Amino acid sequence: MAVYAAAAEVDHQEVAAGLGESVDSATLDKLSGGTLVVQNTTLNGTVADNTADHLVTGDNTITGGSIAGATGFPTVIQNSGNNVLIQNATVLNVEFKQ
Repeated sequence: MAVYAAAAEVDHQEVAAGLGESVDSATLDKLSGGTLVVQNTTLNGTVADNTADHLVTGDNTITGGSIAGATGFPTVIQNSGNNVLIQNATVLNVEFKQ
């Protein structure tokens, strides 16, 4: 399994246009801090009683342009096998400071 995550800057104003009106720093200061968020992610999966006969698996390749133009946190999960359970979770904690 290979996982790739990267943050990307977006310089397009229209991307954030749907987020609503902005607030000034004084208002934001009153709304921030003191909040604790706990995220527990538990993945439980089972692979059992599977069979695989006469199978051919192929190459599993990521090239330089595979995620070109992606924004946010792209994730790539690869598997070239058979009867494999792949579970994935991404927990992102963001803290804004002035």
